[in-house]
Amino acid sequence: MAEPTNRDLLPQATVVPPKHFRVSAIWIIPILAALVAVGIAVQRLLTEGPTVSIVFKSAEGIEAGKTFIKYKDVNIGQVTAVQLTEDYSQVEVTAKISRRAAGLMVEDAMFWIVKPRITLSGVSGLNTLLSGNYIGFVGGKSNKPQRRFVGLDVPPIVADQPGRQFVLKAKELGWLGIGSPVYYRRLQVGKVAAYDFAPDGRAVDVTVFVNAPYDRFVTTETRFWNASGLDISTTASGVDVRMESLVAVIVGGLAFDTPPDVLQTDPAPEKAVFTLFSNENAAMKAPDASMRRYVLFFNEPVGGLATGAPVTFLGLPAGEVTRVGLALDRTTANVRPRVVITFNPERLIEDASGTALEHDEQQRYALLRRLVEERGLRAQLRTGSLLTGQMFVAFNYVPNASKATIDLSQPMPELPVVASGRVDIEAKVSSILAKLDKVPVQAIASSLKKDLEALDEMLNETRTLVSNVDAQLVPQLKKDLEAMQRTLAAAERVIENADARLLGPDALAQQELRDALQEFARAARSVRVLTDYLERHPESLLRGKRDTTRGEK
Repeated sequence: MAEPTNRDLLPQATVVPPKHFRVSAIWIIPILAALVAVGIAVQRLLTEGPTVSIVFKSAEGIEAGKTFIKYKDVNIGQVTAVQLTEDYSQVEVTAKISRRAAGLMVEDAMFWIVKPRITLSGVSGLNTLLSGNYIGFVGGKSNKPQRRFVGLDVPPIVADQPGRQFVLKAKELGWLGIGSPVYYRRLQVGKVAAYDFAPDGRAVDVTVFVNAPYDRFVTTETRFWNASGLDISTTASGVDVRMESLVAVIVGGLAFDTPPDVLQTDPAPEKAVFTLFSNENAAMKAPDASMRRYVLFFNEPVGGLATGAPVTFLGLPAGEVTRVGLALDRTTANVRPRVVITFNPERLIEDASGTALEHDEQQRYALLRRLVEERGLRAQLRTGSLLTGQMFVAFNYVPNASKATIDLSQPMPELPVVASGRVDIEAKVSSILAKLDKVPVQAIASSLKKDLEALDEMLNETRTLVSNVDAQLVPQLKKDLEAMQRTLAAAERVIENADARLLGPDALAQQELRDALQEFARAARSVRVLTDYLERHPESLLRGKRDTTRGEK
């Protein structure tokens, strides 16, 4: 059993009041450092911009902590890391963007590596030879923020410039390239921004950018053409050589203009599609989309007439051939050539004061109707080149042409035609050939051959006769003439000395005179004998002297 305790003898607890906590001065410095760090962190979060990642195929000249991102030559960020992508095929560049440039990081913004580039269209990035490569940037027009981008392989041609883009449809690219110049009246106003195949693969889509304010000259009726190289043409004044510029000759280029006869034009919208023509002539003569088309039915072959052949009005170009084919008349089973043309003679016609006719549709149709029905305007095939056989369609007034009417209410009204001169020439040639076939050429040739043989035989006989004369008669006659010449010379000498010899006392002179006279008499007798012989035998001049041993008959 426990012993009872005296509570009075137990120790009593006393209440001690708590002591106040005092902070040591040694903690003031860490606390201040922590507060400064928190302030710096907050300040950094409030002033630091977003972090973006850019994927490039290669990171040539890009270094973390050294490479900057520039926009309009102003640093807006710095590369913080460079590493490979997860599949190791590309390079991912991480960059810290300034807070003031955070609003530029939208989905259509573009990044590219700026480095020295030398191309045919120019030299760029030379400043990086000293400062090193950097990342170029151009802002977009979107409002949607984005933090991951794919870098461009080449710098964009259009970088934050006012203007508009247009798309050109071309059969082939030719000498064009990115950066090729675009000219308007030989003044460079833009560049080729991009090119790619059309969705169907049958053409090339060339995107061009025209700088403001020159983009207002691109209208719905504007024509673009390839200005690369030299354009050489032959005119009545000689050889015409044209080029836009030396740069266009070397690296290629484009040009555009609006035909002078187009009066009403509207500005072309952004990314409007145009056809790219091969040269300026093809562009300017291309038919308008609103140009009226007509159809011609010929009753003769149209070989040599092709699409694009000119259509002339009184010798001046007024349209072109757009289609050549054949038409079938099912009721008569007749097939004849069908030619579709564009024809606008009103563009060439002016009144007496020199003012062009108004482009009123009703007036144009009324004029065309009068020309066809009252003046005899007819279409005719003509040969444009005898060397190549190319043909064209010519509209001229035909006197005494058969009456014709045109129905202008049809989608493609039919215009009357007349036969070409080629048909008449072919008919005449065929008639001449038919008559020549009836000529007895074989009989005429046989008779002519006989006549030629007889003539040849006669010529041979004549040649023989002349040879006989040269061999027989001519020598004898030559001797007689020489003797006569000597006699006459002697007589002349005698006559010259006659006074001295006849008047002299010497009788020998008289004797010599008598001898000379006798010689002259003998010569005269010889001539008389020869003359008598020729009178009796004149044929001896041709056949020669006869043999006297056989006796004279």
